[in-house]
Order: sequence, then C-alpha cells, then structure tokens
Amino acid sequence: MRSFSAFFLLALPALAEPRVLTLKQAVELASRQSPEVVLARLDEQRAALEVAAVREPLLPRFYAGSGLAYSSGMPMSIEGATPAVVQAKGVRTLWNRPQGYQVAAARESARAASAASASAREDAGLRVAALFLDLERLARQSDAARRQLEHAQRIEAAVRLRAEEGRETPIEARRAALETARARLRLQQLDSQRKSASRALAVALCLEPSEEIVPAAEDRPAPEIPLDEESSVAAALRDDPEVRRLEAEVAAKNLQGRSYRAMRLPRIDLVAQYGLLAKFNNYEQFFNRFERHNGQIGASIQIPLFASSQDEARAAQAGIEARRLQAQLQQNRRRVESETRQAWQKVRDAEAARELARMDLDVAREQVSLTLARVEEGRASLRDLEQARFQEQERWILFYDAVHDLELARLELLRRTHTLEAALR
Repeated sequence: MRSFSAFFLLALPALAEPRVLTLKQAVELASRQSPEVVLARLDEQRAALEVAAVREPLLPRFYAGSGLAYSSGMPMSIEGATPAVVQAKGVRTLWNRPQGYQVAAARESARAASAASASAREDAGLRVAALFLDLERLARQSDAARRQLEHAQRIEAAVRLRAEEGRETPIEARRAALETARARLRLQQLDSQRKSASRALAVALCLEPSEEIVPAAEDRPAPEIPLDEESSVAAALRDDPEVRRLEAEVAAKNLQGRSYRAMRLPRIDLVAQYGLLAKFNNYEQFFNRFERHNGQIGASIQIPLFASSQDEARAAQAGIEARRLQAQLQQNRRRVESETRQAWQKVRDAEAARELARMDLDVAREQVSLTLARVEEGRASLRDLEQARFQEQERWILFYDAVHDLELARLELLRRTHTLEAALR
C-alpha cells in the first residue's frame, strides 16, 4: 500500500493538466510576477520611501521628555538644557536650501526608478511575448510535421506495394523509407523544441519548469502599428523609459551639486519650547524670581563662516557625474532612433516574406486540388496526391515561420514606441 501511494505521488506531475494561455494572459502574468519586474518595482518603492526620509527634516518636529534632576548649589544644565520636571520642544524649518535641494534630488531619483520599472515591465512583456510566439509557432509546425509524417508513411506503403509487385525498383522503396525517417526525425526535433520553449516560457513567468504551457487557439487580430516611421521615432524618443530615466538622473545629479554648494547659505529654524521647573533645583536661591511654568519662542539662525572644501569637492563630483550621464543620454537617444528605424525595416521585410510564403502556400494548395481532380479522372495516383499534400504541409511550416517573424517584428516595433501593453489589452 505504501509503495502504491508513493507511485501515485510521483505520477501526479505527469497527470497534471497543461496550462492554456493566450498571448494577452501571458504578458499580463509577466507584468505581475516576472523577476525583473518585481525587483524594479521594489526599487521604485524604495526610491519613494527615500523621498519621505529626506523630506522629514523639513517637517515640524516635536519632542517631549524630562530633565528631572536634584541640584546642590547652582542649577546646571542637563545635556544642554535647564533641569526641568517636564520639557517640550517644537522645531519648524523655515529656510534650509541644502535640504530642499536634497528633497528635489530624491524626487528625481524616484522618477528615474519609476521609469526603470516601466522599462523592465516593457522588456519582460516583449520577452514573454517572443517566447509565447515561439511556442505557438513550434506547436503549429509540429502539427504540420505530424501530418507530413502521415503522408510520408502512405507514400512509403504505396511504393513498397508497387515494388513488391515489380512496378517499382527496390531503391525507390528505400528512398520512400528514407523520406519517412526524415519526416519522423523532423517531428521529433520539433516536439523537443516545443517542450524546451514551454519550459523557457514557464521560467520567464515564474512557474514551475515542469508545468506544460499550451498556447490557446485564438483568432488574434494583428496589432495596430504606428502610421509611419517618423511618427514612430518621435514617439520612441518622447516616451522611452530609459531616456526618461537618464533625464531624471541628470536632474538629480545637478540638484545634488546645488545642494552641496548651498551648504554656505544660512539655515533658519523656528523654535518653541516649554519647561516645568521644580523648586528643589534651587532656582529661588540663585535667581531673583522663580516661575514654575516657562515658555520660549524664537528663531535659530546658523550662518557658515567658511566654505567647506569637502562640499566643493562633492559638488564638483556631482557635476562630473551629470555630464557623464548627459553624454550617455545623447548616445541613448541616437540608439533609440536607430533601433526604431531598424524595427520598421524588419516589419517591412517580414511583411514581404509573409506575402511570399502565402503565395507559395496558395500554389501548393491549388496543386493539391489539381492532383485530387486528376486522381478522380484516373490520370494520377494516390502516391501523387500524398506527395502533393506532403509538399503542402512543407509550405505550411514555412508559412508559420513567416507569420511568426511578422508578428514578432510588429511587437518589437510596438515595444520601441512603448505601446506594447496597450496593444495587447
């Protein structure tokens, strides 16, 4: 009984139903749980929290506590404060330019992290879409290769029968067997590639590699692409997340430099404090008048007398880093334009290749119809018909390649113009 239970548990993965996904579902799943997207989203959240942390010194701060102590002789301070039963203090920053620049720099860094998260999401969507299209193409080609094998087996059987009857030479039978073996090997290779593509897609979606993924049978309309090449380039340059990230990082570095240079400026804080004093601290013996409740409000002004060489060096470093990022930004702009134009060229080439493959397929299908008519008229054999059908499946395999290349080229163009997610909704 125990061995039967163990066998049943081991057989569970094999009995599991495959996961059927559409292209839209696969991309949506990637946008939620792809490892790169999750990590980028965490960086975005951390950058947003950094803004709150840097902004905190500019917000009103309130303190309450006690400096309770017994005095012998003249009352002295406890950590810089008069001994008091209860102490309360409030501070509100009125002017602190270095901290203000740091807050602005943190906001730009958060904007850069948001752009990086968007870029990671788009990259993950395109990568998963490409894997899905590969799996879909291989599944279709495997079906065509399976039909091809059936036609090859029928041709082999017909040729073997004719060879046994003496109407074909033995070498023709061996050639037919060779074609059958080739078709069987091709089907085996396509099945292996399909399983590998399924595992790769499962890993990209954070699923178990052993979980089989099957593309859903769907009538998927062709995604709408931009009207022309120039509008695509303009959209790519305007909305590219990497460009926006670099722009934000340049702004952040410039603000950091201004923050270091602002260290020489005055800082002004509004201060209010209250103290509840006790008589056992000998205030009545050393001061003309004793007040139990005491309050104070005023301003704390700090004026640096000398500029710090360290701040100047940090400001110079930030300026150098900003110039480096600016050069990188210009290079990235040129790369975005080049890749967008290249994506358009791939779409045009893929459209021409798909049209040629469709024409080739139409000729092969028409040849099957003509051969079938000739068989009915007695002017062609069943072997000729199976050979025509075999060639038709070969054209279907090539047509699936062309369809895959065109759809992938269109998705890559949509990725360059940052409309991939909207197109797949």
